[in-house]
Amino acid sequence: MEYSDKVMDHFANPRNTGRIENPSGQGTVGNPTCGDLMTIYIDVDDNDVIQDIKFETFGCGAAIATSSMITEMAVGMPIEDALKISRNDVADELDGLPPVKMHCSNLAADALRAAIDDYKQKNQ
Repeated sequence: MEYSDKVMDHFANPRNTGRIENPSGQGTVGNPTCGDLMTIYIDVDDNDVIQDIKFETFGCGAAIATSSMITEMAVGMPIEDALKISRNDVADELDGLPPVKMHCSNLAADALRAAIDDYKQKNQ
């Protein structure tokens, strides 16, 4: 299985790891088949812009790389724009993922959506 340099970089040097205490929103998703588990925390300002984002991921290198990449993509974005980040967007930003690992980018996009949904429910 061949990984791009970007995937290897985000796996070896993940960005935005950790947790946000009292986050505006938090989303956890998992894939029982492969055992990956991902939590994304967001801190949203008064203008509905993601001002901080962190993740905790238990999983393979591709899961860690996609978590790292989606946090870089979403920070500074209004939540409505961040909701539009697709699994393919994440894979494209990483210069591609092996087909057998595409489910990892699905997890990253799903975890971000879950965190935004959590934020919206808290702020209705």
